[in-house]
Amino acid sequence: MGDAADWLLRAGRPDAGEDGPGRTRWRGLVARIPRRLIDAAVRRVPLLLAAAGLVVLGANLALSQRRPPAAPPVAPEDTARLVYPEAKQPVIVLPGGRQERIRSLLNIRRRMHYGDFEWNEQGVAAGPVWIRVDLGRQMISVFRGGHEIGSAVILYGTEGRETPVGAFPIRQKEEDGWSRSYDAPMRHMLRLTDDGVAIHASEVEKGYATHGCIGVPPGFARRLFDAARLGDVVVIADGRKNS
Repeated sequence: MGDAADWLLRAGRPDAGEDGPGRTRWRGLVARIPRRLIDAAVRRVPLLLAAAGLVVLGANLALSQRRPPAAPPVAPEDTARLVYPEAKQPVIVLPGGRQERIRSLLNIRRRMHYGDFEWNEQGVAAGPVWIRVDLGRQMISVFRGGHEIGSAVILYGTEGRETPVGAFPIRQKEEDGWSRSYDAPMRHMLRLTDDGVAIHASEVEKGYATHGCIGVPPGFARRLFDAARLGDVVVIADGRKNS
């Protein structure tokens, strides 16, 4: 068993050496924040390294003039996800003692930048959904039946409007939500708290923050809205504080 942060390492930490403009600029539900507080580039760190195989092809070693019949073609192996052997599946302990087994992760082999996301639920059966947000690495992961089906770079709250940490069941879903406090749209909104903290669609760009919500790319927000149900748990952790 282990904490989720031990397994879900997706992005680099902020570059504290960057000089920032020393000001905050709000745009709707998001704000421009000093560059020293943000990642120079968000990267996703692979969680599992598959054993490497070495195959030598086309050697000019003519052992015989006659060659055996060629073997029938083999379908390429599905590399869309990293599958844990059953005996080695990590078990994540959520706040409150709930345990979730991780059966597979999306095999994302590229650097993820602001606005990027991956979504692949092909071959994943229906099952319980839970969501993990890592503020320190600015990533969100969506799991169904123990399989990761989505991951994205996020925006979150800062400078007096911090995003809360903990476990939050989804309390409300609203496809065309609107923030009365900030007079701004909250498309594909999943509300988590009584005071309005939610996951919703945002233009996820470098240098911006939210008023405490979790901002995700619009395409990801739409898919998450369809996949999640009322009562599904969202776990928000802060990798910067080893939580």
